Amino acid sequence: MSVDVLAIGAHPDDVELGVGGLIHKLTQSGRSVAILDLTRGELATRGSIDERRSEALAAARILGALKRENAALPDGGITNTREQQLAVVRFIRSARPRIIVAPMSDDRHPDHGAAHVLTRDANFFAGLRKIDTGHEPYRAPRMYFYRVHAESSMPQLVVDISAHFGAKLEAVRAYASQFHNPAYDGEQTFISTPEFWESIRTKAAYWGAQIGVSYGEALHADSPVGIELLPGLEDTSL
Repeated sequence: MSVDVLAIGAHPDDVELGVGGLIHKLTQSGRSVAILDLTRGELATRGSIDERRSEALAAARILGALKRENAALPDGGITNTREQQLAVVRFIRSARPRIIVAPMSDDRHPDHGAAHVLTRDANFFAGLRKIDTGHEPYRAPRMYFYRVHAESSMPQLVVDISAHFGAKLEAVRAYASQFHNPAYDGEQTFISTPEFWESIRTKAAYWGAQIGVSYGEALHADSPVGIELLPGLEDTSL
């Protein structure tokens, strides 16, 4: 099976926080999206592996993802080793995505930066025929990267998710054990505070304002992005 986009996160909930609006926008326009979580989030202070699995599947349904899988790499132990590369290579070759969307470097959690390097290299090695995983070689021709937390460099792209921001919040809210939820009996963490929940809206509103819309999500490119016409001239008669 081939999908249009493979969205990769270091932990369950990373793709929702980083590109949940984009995923919903893609699926609602008829594009196929698969999600790969590299770890099960087993080091999280709140929630169990089983809870996270159920939450992740619920969030994927909200976003309209075709499927969601987990590579079961160690939480807090993502490293760019051949063993972990091969684990990701198998998923890339199986999904055969046109685009991979993966974590960017220099994010708050060390696993995010590690996932950036691991995914980038795994996509390259996925195209090498002499690496045998039981699948045909395949390398996604394009990769984009997102940060879960604050941006430390200027993104090359900002996607308008104004019409899809509600679905993004609904998908994040599906992680009832992780984010602000007075009904959940658990120790408070950085991401379970009301302030972090509000920061989701603040971040999306900030990037939306940069392109003149209500809400946006920032993306980084690994190579130049070709365009047919200067943005802003698409609807003219020139």
